[in-house]
Order: sequence, then C-alpha cells, then structure tokens
Amino acid sequence: MSFLLRRLAFYLAAFIAAATINFFLPRVMPGDPIQMMFASAGSELSLENLNALKLTFGFIEAPLWQQYLTYLQSVFTGDLGVSIKYFPLPVTELLARALIWTVGLMGLATILSFTCGTLLGALAAWRRGSRLDTFISMSAIFSSSVPAVVISLVMLFIFGYQLGWFPSGYAADPMLDPAFSAQYIGSVLRHGTLPMLTLFIVLVGGFAVTMRNNMINLLGEDYIVMGRAKGLGESRVMLWYAARNALLPTFSALAISIGTVLGGSLVTEVVFNYPGLGNVLYQAILARDYPVIQGQLLIMTGAMLVSNFIVDLSYVLLDPRLRKA
Repeated sequence: MSFLLRRLAFYLAAFIAAATINFFLPRVMPGDPIQMMFASAGSELSLENLNALKLTFGFIEAPLWQQYLTYLQSVFTGDLGVSIKYFPLPVTELLARALIWTVGLMGLATILSFTCGTLLGALAAWRRGSRLDTFISMSAIFSSSVPAVVISLVMLFIFGYQLGWFPSGYAADPMLDPAFSAQYIGSVLRHGTLPMLTLFIVLVGGFAVTMRNNMINLLGEDYIVMGRAKGLGESRVMLWYAARNALLPTFSALAISIGTVLGGSLVTEVVFNYPGLGNVLYQAILARDYPVIQGQLLIMTGAMLVSNFIVDLSYVLLDPRLRKA
C-alpha cells in the first residue's frame, strides 16, 4: 500500500506540473484567438464588446497568479470553458464526443497489437536464430521505424483510392443516422478499418521487439532448463515459464505506447479525417482555440499517467517480490 501511495502522489505531482505547463504554453504563443477570429471576418469591435467577448471565453483581466489559480480550480472541477472555434459548445462536451471515437480506435488497435506483438516476440525468441526469427525481427523493426504518416498515406492510397475496398474518410457514412443498428455499426467498422490497421502496424513491431529481447534474457535461467528436463511440452515451457516472466517489462512498454498511440492517432485521424481527439486538436491549433488545446493536452497527460499507474498496480499483482518488499 505504501508503494502505491507513493506512486499515486508522484503521478498527482506530475499532473499538476503538466497542467502548469499547459497553462503557460498558450500564453507565450503569438496571436490572440479573439483578434484572429474577427480579423478573418473583417469585423471591428468596440472596446466594450471585445472585453465582453474575452470574458465569455475565459480570458480574464487579472494578475497571472490569479489566472493560474482560477485555471487550476477549473481543471479539478471539470470546467474547461467554451470552445472558440465551435462556440458556444463547451470544451468538455466537444472532447467527450471525440473521445468516444479515439478510445474505440486506440483501444482496439492497442489490444490487437499488444496481443499479436507479444506472441510473435515470444515465438521469435523461442526459435531464435531460425528463419522465422529473422523474418519476425526484421518485420518488427521495419514496422516500428516507419512514421505513422507514411503508413497512413500508403494505406489510404492503396486500399482507399486504388482498390476502393474501404472508405477514405469519416467515422461512418454521413448519410446514415447514428443508431444502434447493423447498418450503422457496419459502416463504423468499415470506416475505422484503415485507421485501426495503421495504428496496429505502428505498434505491433515495438511490442514484438520488446518481448523478444526480454524473453531471450530468460531462456538460460535454471527454471527454464528444469522445465525442459522434466519433459514438459515446448508450448508449456515457452508460454508458462518463459513468456509469463518476460511479460512484466512488456507492460511498461504498453504504458509508454499510450503516448505513441496518441501521437500517431493525431496524424492518422487527420489523414483519414476521423473525428477523434487528434483531428479536434489539429483544428483547434489552426484556430488558436486555446481552451480546446488545453483540454486535449490534459486528456493526453491524464491518459499517460493513469496507464502508468495501472501498470504499477499490475506489477504489484504479478510480481510477489513487490508485495513482500
């Protein structure tokens, strides 16, 4: 319990530090979103109207420390303000809509890539030096080295434009009304196939390489030799003796991959015009929509910290040495 409490205090401090950076970063960026919005429309505002507009969007005239305290209060109460680009839509509602699509896309891609990468890495380590090991290792290194934008464009060009097997944009057919029906669900699955496969290719190589390296370091341990000497089957020794113990460090890679997925999903969602958090963040940056940018960065930070804390919990559950420490 003391271990978990220390980790929880650390993550809370890290979240406050990230929220502080999130507060100061937009304020050092050039450009005023209010001025840009009305300059693009060719409008002129009186001083009273401009001040009222700034107050509406939360740009209060106060000392910086007071703005900072007000911002922290709004963060911990869930009031992230109103979007400038999508006025009068609240930021929390806007991000909640986009979060559903990103979580579905990221969750499926992460689960599939972690499962396949772990199994492929274990198989490559068990057959180390063989042609299968060489093929899996080279493929994993190649897939983890290619940027997400390149894979997105290749997938879009081949399967979206040339072959026409899958749609090239949107999360579902815009002509269909959102409903819990087979037609709408099928449309969602078809539109999400290419973005999901892109994230799968980006992630699976890293999991395979990590699992292979961890498992190779364990193959010379005494309990592996003992398992073989007892006449246990190859699959049982590989999965229950070697892979089971090599899986712990892979959970850390899983937590770190959350940041990779969030970064890769931004590019992927923009390429496929997918209405997730990445696309919303891109549109907010173009419009200098500071409330949306800050809310999005807080979600990314919170996802990273929560995933790392879950990994810490899994370590305590899976590794008896931490429970006895």
